[in-house]
Amino acid sequence: MSDYFDVIIAGGSISGLLAAREIAAPGGRSVAVFEEDPEIGTPQHCGGLVSIDGLKNLGMVPAANAIESRIKEAKIFSPSHSFILNTEAQKVIALDRRLLDKQAALQAQRLGAEIRTRCSVRSVSENKPTLDHNQADFSQTIKTSEGDFTCKFFIDARGVASIIQNKREGILQSAQYEVYASWIERETVEVQFDNHKYPGFFGWIIPTGDGTGKVGVAGKGINAAVALKSYMDSKAQKYSVIRKVYAPIWVSGPIENFISARRTIIIGDAAGQTKPTTAGGIYTCGMGGILAGRAISNAYDENDIDKLWDYQRSWLAIFGGEFDKMLLARRILERVDNRTLDELFLSVSESKLQEISRVGEFDFHTAALTKIFGSRHGVKIMKAILGNEIRRLLS
Repeated sequence: MSDYFDVIIAGGSISGLLAAREIAAPGGRSVAVFEEDPEIGTPQHCGGLVSIDGLKNLGMVPAANAIESRIKEAKIFSPSHSFILNTEAQKVIALDRRLLDKQAALQAQRLGAEIRTRCSVRSVSENKPTLDHNQADFSQTIKTSEGDFTCKFFIDARGVASIIQNKREGILQSAQYEVYASWIERETVEVQFDNHKYPGFFGWIIPTGDGTGKVGVAGKGINAAVALKSYMDSKAQKYSVIRKVYAPIWVSGPIENFISARRTIIIGDAAGQTKPTTAGGIYTCGMGGILAGRAISNAYDENDIDKLWDYQRSWLAIFGGEFDKMLLARRILERVDNRTLDELFLSVSESKLQEISRVGEFDFHTAALTKIFGSRHGVKIMKAILGNEIRRLLS
């Protein structure tokens, strides 16, 4: 096996695999994906919610056995109130992320990408060109658990772990269990807002079958395991836990620069491309991988590293405005107390619920919060918290 690749990708996530697919597409470029875990798609710490339209944009048509549930409604709770949204218009499904990631890996491999598991990247260093300023002669040495490799471009798709090395502010602790319980409804997602139990975030139930699902919580400064047990115990019915996953999540939006050093590109969770309101990222991170792969391909083919910046410009053009609004919604959510949450939920009218249900926004809990904040009562409360800054959220 060769120890040289045009592009080396650290991390076999959806973003890393889709980047590999784009780079390996006809063009004669060599690319390798190094995944530190023993299997692509594991461990699964993602809820797996995504819209069918989003998957189509990623060039992914999920296999029938990868679809765990089709979501038809969402029950949204505050501490004392609740409402139900019809979510059929959003065409949301719960996916088996392990199978989805393996499907992306197969797409990349069939186009020529090489994928290795149990191969962790330990360091990246630039090699000085033999001729000054000769970009064609530029290379990097990638030290891994399987030896040293050389490449022209390096992609960091190693997830939240890459951000944690430099930033702690936007990290929340989460726990998600795979659960068997009669109180899990096959086509219904549940979202529980409670800023005492889950400050700045929420609890959730995502069905994966009849009486099976992923149940999780996240919040600032909480013991996620204790909070999750309390959440499940509150159902006052029996349940069995068959798998436990604990993982940090990033909720502070994209990092400042997606290009680090001259030819190191950061994508997916590592670039903060998960949504600030939900920490979901199949679509936003997947598009990060695709856009990065295209930019790198152009930079390689034209021997012009300035083409790399097309990646960041393109991603921000698609998601920048949406993420700004999500970050503002997050700031509001972090500042309201449970009494205010209850007041906001109580103010939701039937016409407002129908309006939310008609919107083709798959993050229905985000859409719901935005519409609630935009109600007459919501604006009054929000102005008291953030003043005129609320106008940005409603524009």
